[in-house]
Amino acid sequence: MTNFSNEIPVPLLLPTERVDDLLTHDLRIIQSDEVFSFSMDAVLLARFAGIPPRGRVLDLCTGNGVIPILLTTRTKASIEGIEIQPRLADMARRSVALNGLQERIKIQEGDLRELHNEAGYGVYDAITVNPPYMPLNGSDLKLNTHQAMARHELGCTLEEVIQACVRLVRTGGKVSMVHKPQRLVDIISLMRQNRLEPKLIRFVHPRAHLEANMVLIEAARDGKPEVRLQPPLIVYNEDNQYCPEIMDIYYGNKEGK
Repeated sequence: MTNFSNEIPVPLLLPTERVDDLLTHDLRIIQSDEVFSFSMDAVLLARFAGIPPRGRVLDLCTGNGVIPILLTTRTKASIEGIEIQPRLADMARRSVALNGLQERIKIQEGDLRELHNEAGYGVYDAITVNPPYMPLNGSDLKLNTHQAMARHELGCTLEEVIQACVRLVRTGGKVSMVHKPQRLVDIISLMRQNRLEPKLIRFVHPRAHLEANMVLIEAARDGKPEVRLQPPLIVYNEDNQYCPEIMDIYYGNKEGK
């Protein structure tokens, strides 16, 4: 059952929860060590993604809602997020309320594999997704449920994520994803099988001399075959400080590509 309510729960903060600063536009977010907190990959995706100035945007696997909240700094579009875990969906709604963004962001509790039953087909201009990275293996059993579902494909597989994207995005609409470089061949293969044509790829390296540990990829539904590789994004310099571009991304100076 999908819940579309964005009312402010009382109390605003539950035990073990805290409010963290998102470092840009005075935005804040509710987090807890008991569940999987957002990390740099979500912030990078929110700045990399091709987002229209207006229209309708969907964030799949939204977690505590960090990507929809950050996207409000880049667009006037209506933004929706869907999260399968009730606790995370509730945290996301309260973070939306905390920032006074209830009129711009709607959080749904539900399964992305069933979302087309309510949302319809091809209704979104852009979709973002930061999915679970790891296929199922024995290590997922060692984590609590929230952490396991965030890291491992317990609630959805990569193929199911991509199938949901192509169902929901309009022709010519953009799908932007952050993932691990080790899965890039799978991502491109599954996208092309499902009418999503990769158009833009950027690798993220922790340091200039180290191999990439993240990949950002943008695809267009029913797009023509042509892909561009952006320059690599380096996180830390030789002094172990954030590189200037990362500082710009975190502090909100980089509004788009």
